[in-house]
This record gives sequence, C-alpha cells and structure tokens, in this order.
Amino acid sequence: MLPRWELSFYLFASLGFHFYSFYEVYKVSREHEEELDQEFDLETGTLFGGLKKDPTDFEWSFWMEWGKQRLVWLLLGHMGVSQVANLLARKHKPWILTAYGMWACWCVLGTQGTAMVLIHTTISFCVAQFRSLFLSWLCSLFLLSTLRLQDVEEVKRGWYQTENEYYLLQFTLTVRCLYYTSFSLELCWQQPPAERTFCSFPWMVAYVFYYPVFHNGPILSFPEFIAQMQQQEQGSPKASLSILALGLGRLLSCWWLAELMTHLMYMHAIYSSTSLLRAVSCWTLGGLALAQVLFFYVKYLVLFGVPALLMRLDGLTPPPLPRCVSTMFSFTGMWRYFDVGLHDFLVRYVYIPAGGSQHGLLGTLFSTAMTFAFVSFWHGGNDYLWCWATLNWLGVTVENGVQRLVQAPRVQDSLAQFLSPQARRRFHAALASCSTSMLILSNLVFLGGNQVGKIYWNRIFIQVVKNPPANAEDMGLSPGLGRSHMLRSN
Repeated sequence: MLPRWELSFYLFASLGFHFYSFYEVYKVSREHEEELDQEFDLETGTLFGGLKKDPTDFEWSFWMEWGKQRLVWLLLGHMGVSQVANLLARKHKPWILTAYGMWACWCVLGTQGTAMVLIHTTISFCVAQFRSLFLSWLCSLFLLSTLRLQDVEEVKRGWYQTENEYYLLQFTLTVRCLYYTSFSLELCWQQPPAERTFCSFPWMVAYVFYYPVFHNGPILSFPEFIAQMQQQEQGSPKASLSILALGLGRLLSCWWLAELMTHLMYMHAIYSSTSLLRAVSCWTLGGLALAQVLFFYVKYLVLFGVPALLMRLDGLTPPPLPRCVSTMFSFTGMWRYFDVGLHDFLVRYVYIPAGGSQHGLLGTLFSTAMTFAFVSFWHGGNDYLWCWATLNWLGVTVENGVQRLVQAPRVQDSLAQFLSPQARRRFHAALASCSTSMLILSNLVFLGGNQVGKIYWNRIFIQVVKNPPANAEDMGLSPGLGRSHMLRSN
C-alpha cells in the first residue's frame, strides 16, 4: 500500500486536472457559442439561468424526448400494475406483466411494430426446436441483419409519421435480439424435462415482453429472469417505498448532472465541428475526452437506472449499474464493469461456446475476436464500429499477454528482488496509464467516429511524440491520467 500522503496527492492532482480541463472546455464553449448555435441550433434552456443546451447527443435527446411523451407514463403504469398484481394475483403476476408489456408495446410501436417483435420471437423459437446452436445463432444473425436492409427499412418507415418512431422500433428489435437469442440457446442446452417446464413459448413471450427492459435494456439472461420471476419473495410496502425513494433520488441527481453538462460544455457540438476540434488546445482536447466519456457514463446511469429501479420493485435483481469510467484503467475492466448485462451475455453465449480459453492461445484469440465481431455487428456494423472493436480486441489481447508475462514465476521473482511493494504499485500504474490512454482513444472512436479518433491520435500521440511539450501544462491529457492510476491500482 502506498503512503497516505502520496495517495492524497494523486487524488487531488487527478481531480485538479479533471476540473481544469473541464474549465477549458467551458471556456471554448462560451467563446464559440454563437458559431456553434448557428451550425447546430443550440436549445435555449430553462434549468440553469437561461444557458443554452447542446442537443447534438442523439441518444440522450432521443430518450429524453420519448420519456416526456409516453415512456415515463407506460413505465409508471408497469409499476402500478406490478404492485397491484403482488397484492391480488401474485401467482399470475408474470402473465399479467406479459399482457401489460404487449399492450405498452402496441401503444408506442403500433400494430405493425408489435407484430414485428412477435414474428422475430416466433421465428427464433421455431428454429430453436432443432436443438442446434449453429442454427439458432444463424437465425439470430439473419434477423438482426434484416434490420439494416434498405427495402425493409423503407417499409418500416412507412408505418410511422416520424423518424423517432421508426428509430424506437429499430432500437427495440436490436435489444430484443439478445433476449430471444438467450432463450433459444438455453433451449438448445436444456434437457427435455426442463424444456417442458420453463423453456416454453409462453415463458419466452413473458421474457421478451418484460417492459422495463423492453426498449433499451439492460440485458438479463433467460435463466436469471426465470429463476427470479418464479422465486420472488413478498416485499413489504415500506421496503418498496424505500427502494422507490432512494432510486428516484439517484435518478434525479444523475439526470440533473447530465443536463448540467450539456448546458455548460458543448462537447458533442464541438466534436461535430472538425475544424474547431483541430484548433483547440491540448488541455481542451483532454477535457473534451474526459467530459465525453463521463457524460456517457452519467447518461447510462439514467437510462439503465430507470429499468433497474422498476426491476427491484418487481422483486428482481438487475445487473449492476455502470462503474464510473474515471476508475477504469483497463480494457478488460471496462467491458466487465460498465455494461455488466451485455458482458455476461457475451461471455455465456459467444466467448465460451466459441472455445474460450480452453484451447490455448490461438483459441483464446479466436474466441475474443468472435466476441468483438458480434458486438460490432450488433451495434450496427459501421466502419468506425469495426475499428472500435479491433482496438478493443487488441487492447484485451495485449493486457492478457502482459498479465501472463508479469505473473510468470521468474518475472515475479525478479520484480520482488529489485522492486519494493510500493515500487511495484507505481510500476503497475505506469502500465495502466498506457492501457487507459488507448482505452480512451477507442471510446472516442465509438462515441465520435473515426474522424474524431484520427484527430486525437495525431494531436495527442503523434504531435506530442514528435514535438515534446516544454512543460507539463502543455500536455493537457497525459498528466491527469498518469497520476489517477496510482489511485486505481490500489
């Protein structure tokens, strides 16, 4: 363990670099407000003294708009129906929630959208009757690929009056793909007695149409869902009120923080302005990177926090909420702790069936590559997503290789001979800073595209190597990263 004074120094240094870089982003946002307003139509806010709001993060604006329209009322309706079912018809609660989920789906997606979800579910169930993992995966990938066929997209657009309604259907079908895939693969693995009990079509429909996670997740595997839904314990009204009050308090705090960030720092608009992104200082670039990934984290505390709260009120245990990205120092940790439900799905249904780590180094590399290939395809299969997936595959591979090397007995003995425990901590932090720099770059490619990734690569990595800064202040991003890892490695 490092001395307390040293840890305190790293903590305050890390916080100082965070807040100063955020201040630089705030200054650039104010200086270029008129220019960004003309190009991206900044919205006049009412929450923070008339400050304008950056509306260019599509995901946040999309879900907030849908929340104001219908989703919040439908989710409140689910909560009410669930509590009434607990009191009056507990044995039939799964089927009551299934009926409500199908009705709520019809309210927002219409008859055609609801039919599409049912058709995908039915096709997956029928193919799973062959008890072939290969056929079930082939079916899921085929159904997922139909979402990107231009002719099919035009037909679905014709069902709705607005693009937002069409996008809601696309997002819903994309998330539902993981759910009916989970059921189908579990059916392939089950023995006939278990199949007759749980892996039936009614339970599949109950699983797919469970409304809190219907449109955007998080992901809960079928075995977890069925076990928790059938073994619920009766909770007291007092306990439910406590869960509701604490959950609402956390959600409102995270929502307020996310809104504050979009009012103070126009990070998404700046990312959309290539010329401005190339011109800002390295401090501002670092602040934009940190603000972007932290906003993504806070955003998903809200988007996953709402269904997680409703699941707790239903007596279910949701996947853990994302861990703060400022505490992440490895690709492996990012995948393991940010979207836990998706990580568990990938490990259970992609990585392990592809061979996992049971077939040597080449088998591990192949299984990991298949996992990231599926993630990229599931997210949309765009060029920047393949680049992002490749960076993550390389990052995980290098981290595992270095970890195996460092854990070798000879290396361990050498480190113990020449380095004290405190020095080994600092050495670990130095290695982690390299990994985290690449992790942030890969996340920026995911959030901003290849163009944003190229700008950061050229300005932070290439230019800094060719023209080293005269002092630490000119480096912007690097000092804060290096010091913060001393804390995280402890």
